[in-house]
Amino acid sequence: MQCHKVDYEILGSEMQIVEVELDPGETVVAEAGAMNYMEDGIEFTAKMGDGSDPEQGFFGKLANAGKRVLTGESIFLTHFTNHAPVKRRVAFAAPYPGKILALDLAKIGSGLICQKDSFLCAALGTKIGIAFQKRLGAGFFGGEGFILEKLEGDGMAFIHAGGHVIKKQLKGESLRVDTGCVVAFTRGIEFDIERAGGLKSMIFGGEGIFLATLRGTGTVLLQSLPFSRLAAEVVAHTGISGKARDEGSAIGGLSRMFESS
Repeated sequence: MQCHKVDYEILGSEMQIVEVELDPGETVVAEAGAMNYMEDGIEFTAKMGDGSDPEQGFFGKLANAGKRVLTGESIFLTHFTNHAPVKRRVAFAAPYPGKILALDLAKIGSGLICQKDSFLCAALGTKIGIAFQKRLGAGFFGGEGFILEKLEGDGMAFIHAGGHVIKKQLKGESLRVDTGCVVAFTRGIEFDIERAGGLKSMIFGGEGIFLATLRGTGTVLLQSLPFSRLAAEVVAHTGISGKARDEGSAIGGLSRMFESS
């Protein structure tokens, strides 16, 4: 299915929103709860599916909904359609301080792999799937679990990153980063997890036990302020017990189990 060709405008600086302009009959698909406002004539419907395959049956939609549950997202996606005879706008807000990135999937070509919480909205026709981590270590300790989201199509998609966004072009090289700082990468990049140096560095270095390693040829998008880091700073300054770092990894889950026992 060819994606709808939507126009857009990104507003704001630290707390951004993306305002999507829909022609009559056009639709944009968004995560549940992302909508900020919409003009008269736009109607929304919660659906089990992204609408990229109109002929997909009920069980296919149910299977895709189950996959979304694995990523920690809502079972339903919200479809916003312009039923007015003229252009109308609908806006979607970033969940915390950072940047909204407008991505033309037609130019990316091979699709985009992104962290599970970064997707905001996309033109109808965009396939919003999942990408399993092939390596066991990356699944358990990568901060994003076994599953990342996969965006494919030929239209516009919008993702959110915390803080400042850094774009890296790798040409057969490798890049080591904090696991939570990875926002998205193209298909030519291999994602893996490595130890953060020796035992002393792992325990006292303050950079976590593991680092993400990205190798290959393609584009990598990084964020300067992962939500886990923001949450950890808030917790540290409010006196609430617990720690938000590594919240998406198996280590974070194990630590919370011990704290609650």
